Amino acid sequence: MIRSPIIVVLGHVDAGKTSLLDKIRNTSYIKKEVGEMTQHIGATEVSIDIIREISKPLLNMFKFDLKIPSLLFIDTPGHEVFSNLRKRGGSVSDLAIIVIDILEGFQKQTYEAIEICKQLKVPFLIALNKIDKIDGWKPYENKPFLESIKYQDQKVINKLEEYTYNIVAKLYELGFDSDRYDRVKDFRRQVAIVPVSSKTGEGIPDLLLLIAGLSQRYLEEKLKINVEGNGVGVILEVKEEKGLGSVIDIILYDGKIKKGDKIAFLTKDGIKTTKVKLILKPVPLTDIRFAGRNKFKEIDIAYAASGIRISADGLDNALPGSTIYVYNDEKELKEIEKKLKGDIENIIFQTDKEGIIVKADTLGSLEVLVKMLRDRNIPIKKADIGDINKEDINIALSMKEKYPQYSVIVGFNIGINKNDEEYVKSSNINLIISNVIYDLIEKIEKYINDIKYNKERILRELPPVGKIKILKGNIFRRSNPAIVGVEVLAGEIKKDVYLINLDGKIIGRILAIQKEKKNIDVAIKNDKVAVSIDDAVVGRNLFEDDILYTFISENDYRKFKENKDILNDEQKEILKEIANIMRKENPAWGL
Repeated sequence: MIRSPIIVVLGHVDAGKTSLLDKIRNTSYIKKEVGEMTQHIGATEVSIDIIREISKPLLNMFKFDLKIPSLLFIDTPGHEVFSNLRKRGGSVSDLAIIVIDILEGFQKQTYEAIEICKQLKVPFLIALNKIDKIDGWKPYENKPFLESIKYQDQKVINKLEEYTYNIVAKLYELGFDSDRYDRVKDFRRQVAIVPVSSKTGEGIPDLLLLIAGLSQRYLEEKLKINVEGNGVGVILEVKEEKGLGSVIDIILYDGKIKKGDKIAFLTKDGIKTTKVKLILKPVPLTDIRFAGRNKFKEIDIAYAASGIRISADGLDNALPGSTIYVYNDEKELKEIEKKLKGDIENIIFQTDKEGIIVKADTLGSLEVLVKMLRDRNIPIKKADIGDINKEDINIALSMKEKYPQYSVIVGFNIGINKNDEEYVKSSNINLIISNVIYDLIEKIEKYINDIKYNKERILRELPPVGKIKILKGNIFRRSNPAIVGVEVLAGEIKKDVYLINLDGKIIGRILAIQKEKKNIDVAIKNDKVAVSIDDAVVGRNLFEDDILYTFISENDYRKFKENKDILNDEQKEILKEIANIMRKENPAWGL
């Protein structure tokens, strides 16, 4: 059996996400008899019959063979709910609509939405909203966009083309080929852009038909379910319900769940099991976001795909974003426990290595944040759910001495109590908190890059790290100054740098470097050059085949050590060799 595709709506604040969902919901209400309306917790179902009816003018054009039962829209728009619609290796959501205000174009959370879609491998299309705001646009209530555009003046059409092209150009910069949906030649390779108005309803038929058609054509395998199998869902939210205590809102995406079923899910303290007491669904024509207890009805059984509320004991610590499984016996539970443990081992963790501390409010948000940081090669020492606490601060403090760029705590949608905040300030630990993931990533990157830049500036002021060999048969002058041919074995040498031998004795200072009879300032690894060395005398303190190093003072060596995280392996190795030479005479050198 094929289940309904699960659709999420994303986009920047004020792009029109909620009004678009409201318009879709209202369209469904208007076109359907009250008694037939299927209601869900946290979701709106639009039946395929409604889509066929409102999209009649377009059906012949696109020739979609619609077999899916309906579309299930997640009611709460936004990135946090989307990231909680998670399952191992991807997302429960089948398709995302990214809403863009046609006049504003790409905004900060537009980029974030696309980034999260990439992370969770969710295909998306663009709803280019507020076409009614284009100067001179003539509105035609609830018409398909392809009908409405026929009645617009050329000047308005040109303006629409300009706005659309701006979006196409931005998507191209992000690595996506795209076009207005009626011009797309290959929906697998191109992102479709659907011009819509959440105010007039124009373009909504196009949007619904396209989502239904694309889901049918490209996601059929993912939509196949065993309707009689044990239920599998994802926890969207944990709430307190008067008279019931803690309840969970879930999206059931496979199988069935009934009263009395045993369920397993994740909490902050590990895996929890309990029994379903009640399954609740809203009464028809209720907007669940504003529904009170009397707006729900009890049901005995629910099938995928559906949005339901579950009442049971021990739900208060359930993790939003956790998979929830129905199981029959202990053997099944053992398998489920393995899945649940494997599910979070890469999300909630603590390592012995250096890195930043990451905290988020939900499992889904934390997973997305961890993935985005790893993509940017930002190491993580600890990732966890919940408010910032003393343990987090102490871990950040432990980073401070050796890796100051990682003495930072990053928090998404979480808090910190006043005492701990004072502790952070007095410890001089960096705290970066935001409720926009993209904003957090930008701030972390800037913070780390600023520290890296400062370290690089310090390194630029330190002497070069290099190792050279005096070439046999390349003695051009024996003294005042000695001029010899050398090969740079590792690192680099520069003018005015002092050289030491294997006993740690200073041989002299480099006065000039020549390569192919031209003066140069720097010679790097594998270069063969002539150098003049002040104070060196061939046969007395300088010999053929000698290995020499650039002189590093004890103070400079310590500065190199403090900034070793931005040194390359070759520089580290040369410094180690220099330290070993200097410690022959002074074992505590550089420590």
